[in-house]
Amino acid sequence: MICSMTGYGDAELTTQGVSYAVEIRSLNNRYFKASIKLPDPLAYLEPDIERLLRERLGRGSVTYSLRLRSISGLEAYEINIAALERYVRQLQPLAALGVGITVELGSTLSLPGVSQPPQLDEKEKQCQWAMVRQLTERVLEKADQMRATEGRALRADLLAHCQVVLDHLEAIRLRTPDVVKEYHQRLTQRVEELISQARLTLEVDSLAREVAIYAERSDISEEVSRLASHIQQFRELCDSNELAGRKLDFLTQEMLREANTIASKSNDVQIARGVIEVKASIDRLKEQTANVA
Repeated sequence: MICSMTGYGDAELTTQGVSYAVEIRSLNNRYFKASIKLPDPLAYLEPDIERLLRERLGRGSVTYSLRLRSISGLEAYEINIAALERYVRQLQPLAALGVGITVELGSTLSLPGVSQPPQLDEKEKQCQWAMVRQLTERVLEKADQMRATEGRALRADLLAHCQVVLDHLEAIRLRTPDVVKEYHQRLTQRVEELISQARLTLEVDSLAREVAIYAERSDISEEVSRLASHIQQFRELCDSNELAGRKLDFLTQEMLREANTIASKSNDVQIARGVIEVKASIDRLKEQTANVA
């Protein structure tokens, strides 16, 4: 079943003296757009996290936030003594000139290269990614529950509009044969009036050819059939387990094109009114599919 793009989830996990907290927010967007906020020691995980979010969420504006807190102190930054000594050596010539120098520890530690995140080997990185992935999937499950709840409401609304389109299409289909008959009657009456005034004769075959040409030009059975087929495919996608938002959006464009063709080919007031209702429902479908993942 389809799901909404709007969702939220959060969770925390503590292991080996390190606390991980993940929060995910997703909103509507025609494409996938991720904003991933990670602490510096975990910055190397950004490509893997983005790949996981893209696979699970499909599309939408996604904000991912991971906070890290070390309880044991194992994740504390390391002080680069060599870098610190180099800064001090560069300040020594100023002391020889009689310039008073006061070094604050906090300011010194903020200098580039002095404080560095702990270096992890490949095995430690894999273990850390496994932990973050487990927590992220747990948060995604929470977000999916919210997206699924909204998705059920979206599905009901979309299927209701689909039924409106089908009802008007059936009325248009039933009306189509009468349009040609009424054109035949009007044309015959008009020709008879002109002939009686001019005292001329007209072959029946000529009148039949004119009606046949009109019937061919105004034939909308193919467009009606294609539009009904699009609606059926749309309804099936609403009940599928795939991320169908892009497909649904494409189908609404095709529906609108068929409806416009019906309107341009049919020269009938009743059909024109039916097409207006059809297009109005398709517009509502298009608006709602913008919320589907």
